[in-house]
Amino acid sequence: MYPDFIVVGAGVIGLATAFELARRGASVTLIERGRVGRESSWAGAGILSVLPPWDYDKGVIDLARYSETLYSDWVASLEEASGTDCEYRRSGMLMLGTHDDDRARDWLATFCAGGEKVAARAIAPQLSVEREAWWLPHTAQVRPPRLLKALRGALSRMDVNIIENTEVLGFCQSGSRIVSLRCREGEAGGGQFVVCAGAWSQRLLGEHALALDICPVRGQMLLFNCAPNTFGPMLLEDDFYLVPRADGHILAGSTVENVGFDKSTTAAAREELMAHAHALLPLLNGENLAAQWAGLRPAAPGNIPAIARHPHIDNLYINSGHFRYGVTMAPGSAQLLAAEALGLPAAIDIAPYRWPTEAHASKSS
Repeated sequence: MYPDFIVVGAGVIGLATAFELARRGASVTLIERGRVGRESSWAGAGILSVLPPWDYDKGVIDLARYSETLYSDWVASLEEASGTDCEYRRSGMLMLGTHDDDRARDWLATFCAGGEKVAARAIAPQLSVEREAWWLPHTAQVRPPRLLKALRGALSRMDVNIIENTEVLGFCQSGSRIVSLRCREGEAGGGQFVVCAGAWSQRLLGEHALALDICPVRGQMLLFNCAPNTFGPMLLEDDFYLVPRADGHILAGSTVENVGFDKSTTAAAREELMAHAHALLPLLNGENLAAQWAGLRPAAPGNIPAIARHPHIDNLYINSGHFRYGVTMAPGSAQLLAAEALGLPAAIDIAPYRWPTEAHASKSS
């Protein structure tokens, strides 16, 4: 018997979408071209905010803020279902660099109780710089590999069928409906189809993409091995960030590179990230560098994802194009997609996330 939904792509967006649909009683099959959660979602830092939060289009801010309101309860439900600690915590964030103080102050007054401008070393005395920074005490983080593990565990308990190492090659269409997916191993039929294939979404959809504009943007990151409680808050300086984990590991990232589907790491990026990390936090150096990796973010114009039904195909949906904020936006995006597919009211205005049918003038930044 065919499932109600086939979700293509098992990153955080695909997993969250499958979870939300299954939670609402639908039967779901999840198909992944490689291994579950091993692409951009696994590689991310897990900062649960857009950066900086006052400097984006309203569609980005609304979806991110909606997801942030869901996160604590969402993680709790995943942890209960899976037995996996996602390491969700409000570690706070220091924002160095050049910001529009008036916009920042207005945003903080409206959305962030306790947000203020402080001496950075008053919050993080280990820093080498004596500068002012905006302090966002309630900004949270999650550890993406653990979140992905929790999602998979929860889906297994919900009898979601997860199929790995199966590449979808195309769609079999009859009239205004998709009847099945063409895979290397044969066809996979279902009632409705949701593309959550991240940077590969546009390529997978082919002619069905219409004006969808999602492209890969490589991000490289370093991991430092430090003792627990070495550094407390997350830190942002322009496009560079440090994210301390509960066990002492500290992430430093990340690059923004338009290199197509090349996921390799480079010595140049390692040196750039190392120099920036060491300049801010001298205890980070080559001796405690533990790892370097890269991921391919799904970039869309204006950083606005597409979460919508196809304009011409009744049972084809998209939930993709979240660029840097897939982990941040996962619970909200999944709820919006489920509402659209199941005919339920949406919690926020879905108009910004419609399937694009006309080319957008600007690219992601």
